[in-house]
Amino acid sequence: MTVLILGCGYVGLELGRQLTEAGERVVGVRRSHSGIEAIEEAGFRGIQADITDADALSTLPDADTVVFAASSGGRGAEAAREIYVEGQEVALAEFADRDDAPDRYLYTSSTGVYGDHDGDWVDEETPLEPTTDKTEVLVEAEAVALDPPGDIDGTVARLAGIYGPDRYRLERYIEGPVTEGFLNMVHRDDIAGAIAYLLDEDVARGEAVLVVDNEPVQKWEFADWLAEECGVESPPKRTTAERLEEDGLSEAAQRRIQTSKRCRNTKLRELGYEFTYPTFREGYRDRIEQYLASDG
Repeated sequence: MTVLILGCGYVGLELGRQLTEAGERVVGVRRSHSGIEAIEEAGFRGIQADITDADALSTLPDADTVVFAASSGGRGAEAAREIYVEGQEVALAEFADRDDAPDRYLYTSSTGVYGDHDGDWVDEETPLEPTTDKTEVLVEAEAVALDPPGDIDGTVARLAGIYGPDRYRLERYIEGPVTEGFLNMVHRDDIAGAIAYLLDEDVARGEAVLVVDNEPVQKWEFADWLAEECGVESPPKRTTAERLEEDGLSEAAQRRIQTSKRCRNTKLRELGYEFTYPTFREGYRDRIEQYLASDG
């Protein structure tokens, strides 16, 4: 199988590593030269190209599977639309028109499409209720991914909060202040592992799958656990109401703060995926050991 990863960044690099180790042919695509160096250091082929440019996409090789894992870089709804909606449309049009078109297509979305459920559980059957302009774009992007042109079958992987090497944010939680609410997390290696599994097992065609670990956790509980494991005092806490009293919060930021849900991964587990890091306890272990070894 030849896999083309468009937007081969933090998740894409690990996905490429895992697929390469499994014997697949992988090509990662990034816009920047430094990004290509990172891909090659990860052990597979890199090509520099703007994945929103049709002419640039036309130079890319054929692939059995295309993974769209690009990021809008934390920017707003307009930038998200340019990448996730318009970029996908350009990419799908290019590959669907080829004589040797891909059979599979996978787009990495976000659990932000669910909006606020006041701490209740959500899964793949839960109606999507985005609460910000950007998450409305993400819902539109999912519709593009699940209805590709031609004979391509699309899959959406809805990713929870990503953590892992260089993205643990341990100090943020043990120093505080920590605002109440639920955390839905998944380790980078399990995101890559789940995507590779979905492609290898040839499942979830035309479907969305939540990619989240086994245990959503209250932020206060998570912060206290980290502090205890690291041998420090529990961090200061604040309620949602206290956080919303801060000056300068945008409307989008206020909506994010008020959004609370717990994401259920039953479907992914029933499909047969086994987590390397089932919960935050396993996933944060290496980072905690590093913290302790460095005396904080």
